[in-house]
Amino acid sequence: MTRYYLPVAIAALFLAFWFSQDFQEIAAGIAIFLFGMLMLEDGFKLFGGGTLERVLERATGSTPRAITFGIVSTTLLQSSSLVSVITISFLSAGLISLIGGVGIIFGANIGTTTGAWLVAGLGLKVNIAAYAMPMIALSIVLVFQKSKALRGIGYALAGLGFLFLGIHHMKEGFDAFKDQIDLTRFALSGLVGLFVYSLIGTFATVVMQSSHATMVLILTALAAGQISYENALALAIGANIGTTITAIIGSVGANFQGKRLALAHLIFNTLTALVALVFISPLREAVDWISAGVGIASGDFAMKLAVFHTIFNVLGVALMLPLLTRLIAFLERRILEPLPDVSRPHFLNEAVDEFPQTLEIALRKEVLHLYENAAELILHGLNLHREQVFSTDDIAGTVRGSRTLIDLDIDEGYEHRVKTLYSAIVEFATRAGDKRLPPEIANRVYALRDIAGDIVKAVKSVKHLRKNILRYTTRPQGTVTELYDGLRTEIARITVEVHKLGLAAPEDRSALWLDQERVQIEDAARSTTERVDALIRSGDLSPTAATSFLNDAGYAYNAMRDLIEAARRYYIERDSAIAEVEQLLSLEEEELGEPLANP
Repeated sequence: MTRYYLPVAIAALFLAFWFSQDFQEIAAGIAIFLFGMLMLEDGFKLFGGGTLERVLERATGSTPRAITFGIVSTTLLQSSSLVSVITISFLSAGLISLIGGVGIIFGANIGTTTGAWLVAGLGLKVNIAAYAMPMIALSIVLVFQKSKALRGIGYALAGLGFLFLGIHHMKEGFDAFKDQIDLTRFALSGLVGLFVYSLIGTFATVVMQSSHATMVLILTALAAGQISYENALALAIGANIGTTITAIIGSVGANFQGKRLALAHLIFNTLTALVALVFISPLREAVDWISAGVGIASGDFAMKLAVFHTIFNVLGVALMLPLLTRLIAFLERRILEPLPDVSRPHFLNEAVDEFPQTLEIALRKEVLHLYENAAELILHGLNLHREQVFSTDDIAGTVRGSRTLIDLDIDEGYEHRVKTLYSAIVEFATRAGDKRLPPEIANRVYALRDIAGDIVKAVKSVKHLRKNILRYTTRPQGTVTELYDGLRTEIARITVEVHKLGLAAPEDRSALWLDQERVQIEDAARSTTERVDALIRSGDLSPTAATSFLNDAGYAYNAMRDLIEAARRYYIERDSAIAEVEQLLSLEEEELGEPLANP
């Protein structure tokens, strides 16, 4: 069906253009308005520099704060669709709670009513095209500046200019159109009119994916006398249902939390619309009473529609707030959290691609997921249980006591629990690079990809160790067992220290101990050959076992280096003042000596 949509839409437009030149102006006005919204969103993304994302993360600590954020952000952006997409993106990245996301959606529904007030109170009473032209002209000057902030302001200014210009053309088009055709002939009253025009409003919003654009179209048609006030109310109710299409589309590539939010949006808007339809008569009376109270003329139906739009959206929030806990419980029962599959990405999905902030954070979480898989595989590859290693105060003693074979196909484990995730991380980072991210974020994204590469190299090194670990450590064999137990102890100790680093508060993390660990590794690597030579001369180690150990020691020290380097780059923030001081105190690479190459 979707492949016929475009040619049918184009054919319908050409037919309408042929039928009426005035319809061309209405259609062009809608297109200019939607283009203005796109430019406004692009300008915000460029100018915001992650500001909204950071505020969003902090603004969901309570339901009132989340609702307030939804109202304010939608009022400023004039796009509940953008706010919905951002919310789904953050929810999918695990940065906000589901109840916080639902609160933002509630607030966005109230915030979107400000657009109706803007159009009804200003756009239809003032020649806003006179303001649009200077805004567009000035915006072009700003768009070509090098400063990202100035370019963002330029795009936002152009977006506002095109919004005003689109409203002007829709108004002019309907004013001219009414001289040819009186659309009020198609007006329907009563329940039939409510039902039919609600469906029309829903369909129009689904097609344009903007309830704001639909409301502007309704208001301009109403001001031109092309639709009746009663039918305009029904259209506004339908637009409220149709606006959920953006969240539904945005949730397609999201995780289960994003899908829950899209369902919550659909339930909330549909129930609000049903309440408005059932209580349409009392609501109309309330609109008349409020309008008279604030001085709106009885015949100013555009302003009265703005009042109605606000009343039924606020009413919907007031009705749903007491049921919020039950709504969350229903969503969690309806869309179950999938059982965790460690072999699949947990945080990388299309929804988090929308904004640089969520993209980077989701990638960071996925790299940590990769490390957790890798750490377990590394320890099991060394014939050690992770829980025992992380809980013991005597790692060396735990290693000596771990002689029972752990049944593990390390090659299969690598393919399903490490390589699959690493491939997803590389693909995601590459896709992110195609989005023309700000340089500082792009650099961090590529750094996270490289950290994942270090983790994978550590696992590969342990894969090479696995055979002789089983050969020499499942039963005591004297000196050779002690040597391999030493390698197992050092790798296990580093995984424990990295685990502690992850549990520590960011301000308590230090790069200094990482340098000390690296020094110890290089000292041990340099002394390994001398130690093995002495054991061969004393007869405590056979030449065959010595050769195997020297090769395996190279793999073991490489694994340790990769784990320490991954920990350094993942946890230690280099852009803070503390990190700069530690950079001065940390040891230079030449002080560490050259790494021991594999014999």
